[in-house]
Amino acid sequence: MEQVLGVEKMTVKTAAEAGIDESVTVDDFLGGAVRLIQPKTGYRVSMDTVMLAAAVPAVAGETVLEGGIGTAGAAICLAQRVAGVKVHGLELQEAMRLLGERNVDFNGFNESIAIEEGCITDLSGPQSQFDHVMLNPPYLPEGKAIRPPAKSKGLAHMDSNASLKDWIRFAVHKVKNKGSITLIIRADRVDEAIAHLHRRAGGLVIMPLWPRAGMPAKRVIIQCRKGMHGAASILPGLALHGEIERYTAEARKILWDGAPLDLKAFARGQ
Repeated sequence: MEQVLGVEKMTVKTAAEAGIDESVTVDDFLGGAVRLIQPKTGYRVSMDTVMLAAAVPAVAGETVLEGGIGTAGAAICLAQRVAGVKVHGLELQEAMRLLGERNVDFNGFNESIAIEEGCITDLSGPQSQFDHVMLNPPYLPEGKAIRPPAKSKGLAHMDSNASLKDWIRFAVHKVKNKGSITLIIRADRVDEAIAHLHRRAGGLVIMPLWPRAGMPAKRVIIQCRKGMHGAASILPGLALHGEIERYTAEARKILWDGAPLDLKAFARGQ
């Protein structure tokens, strides 16, 4: 699940013209519709990023907030899929924020995406102002594994300055009433996420992402709406890899063609 989806690199000539140095690569996403400048070492965009962006039910004219926007991969994928959406991102690490801004400019989304320095634990600003919030919080609680040596990857993979509870509190604080919250997490943290969302958001749906059919899910997407009520439901889920083909036809539509991951359609069995 953590593999990079850069299916091609830009040509040396194009990379040179863009001022790309040897410490980074330029990788294609959504079949080349999105190109991201990424560090060769440290945090790199994964399949999780693309799946998260695909699941956000935003439409033109709506606003989306992403906490921990990183290199802006999810924001750019979302802006590419939904023309007219406005994405605002917060990023704690200056180097990642600068790279995110560079990617926004590189992909031509300066009018659609804005990034500012900030931490999701700071709730001092306006609340209930965004139609949607999307999150890809660190995979593991502090102390559950060896932290990756690269700082950017370490902060992305393991709780450090904020817990999963903090991330969810941030989302609930910032989203409008009846607005959606979408997050992608490790499957073994579902109970923790549900506990923190209890009585804060409802209509909760859980979308398993299976490495292959018949295998346990490693990641799940959770989506809910602030201030709403209703029982939680588990969707049929999506198998990512085939027995022979690298990706299933359903996954490829999302990862290459930029199709939405429509959770309502999955709930209807479509």
